Formats: sequence, C-alpha cells, structure tokens
Amino acid sequence: MDHLRIAIVALGLAPAPSPGTPHEAGASLPVVGEATPLRGWVEFCRRMPSECAVPAGGGMRIPLTAATKARLDKANRAVNDAIRPVTDMDHWGVADRWDIPTDGKGDCEDYVLRKRQVLVAAGMPRAALRVAVVINELNEGHAVLLALTSGGDLVLDNRTGDVVRWDRTGYTFVKRESDDGRGWSALRPSSVRPAEAASVR
Repeated sequence: MDHLRIAIVALGLAPAPSPGTPHEAGASLPVVGEATPLRGWVEFCRRMPSECAVPAGGGMRIPLTAATKARLDKANRAVNDAIRPVTDMDHWGVADRWDIPTDGKGDCEDYVLRKRQVLVAAGMPRAALRVAVVINELNEGHAVLLALTSGGDLVLDNRTGDVVRWDRTGYTFVKRESDDGRGWSALRPSSVRPAEAASVR
C-alpha cells in the first residue's frame, strides 16, 4: 500500500466471543477502541458509499466449515491470480487510491475490495468481511481482508494463496473496519513469527 499512514494503539481488552459459538481463546483480534480511517478509504467511500458501510450485526460470524474454508481459499487464490500488482503511482499517478480493480491491476487494498465483492456475491455476509491494516515483516503498511468466523478471524492476503488465522500471519495488526457504520477500530498490536504461520485446517 503506497505511503500508508498507520498508528499503533495502546493495549486493551479483547471482546468476548458470541454465546454458544465454539471459539478458541485468542482466535479473534482484540478491538481496543476507535481508529481514524485512512484517507484513501475515505475518498473511496465518497465515490462508492455502498462498498463501505458495515451493515448492522457487528457480532456476526461465519460458521467455519470445510465448505466455508474452501470458498475462502478459492476466492483468495482466484483474485490473487486475476490481478496484476501495480503501485498506485504507476496505475493512477497518485500516491494512494483505493478502488475496485476492474482493469485487472491494483495494489493490496484493491485486492481486498475485490475479494469482498466476490465473497458477498457468493452469499457471505458483508458484516463478517472487514478490511484491515497491518504492518508486515518489512515494517511496511499493508491491507488484508478479514473473514470473521466461528473459528477465528481469518486473513485473505494478496501475498499468499493460503487463508490463515490472523495470529499465524506474522503481521502486526493495527486497525480494521468497525462493527457499525463507516468507522474503524483500533486493534491490539500483536504479531507471530512468520515461521509459525500455518494454514487453517
């Protein structure tokens, strides 16, 4: 993501899992408060407001089954294969622009927006699919898609074909779309060594 501006937030308490849902401790990203949306996101929302508002039902989670995991894997790989990576400067002549990659080119946030489109069209709830901002192992800002499931928050990433749980990515998570409206939520800074990354079974 070109010139991504991010801020690490102080530690807080993790939310409780939904009642009656099998949920491993630490499977969900801990939300610790409000966060400022990125400028590229705000400008995208002005152009395409229907793509931004999270519907009511912030506690919604997708039941994680073999079929669900296969659908996430398929969407992740299909979009990764369909889009050619290009910087916003080379693509649009600006430092940062978020968009749906209808021309087959884009950077990390464009992959994310297209994956969400594909999954919503396949019947997955929009409220359980969130854009998130992380810091990668090169200390660079990066965007990924979070699928909030009964088995934890899973990450769809243009840097890999594997859909993995957030705490197996090696990333530091900074913020994500909030549970209501167009706001964003700060996340407890957490990361796991890349060597520990593994696909969700």
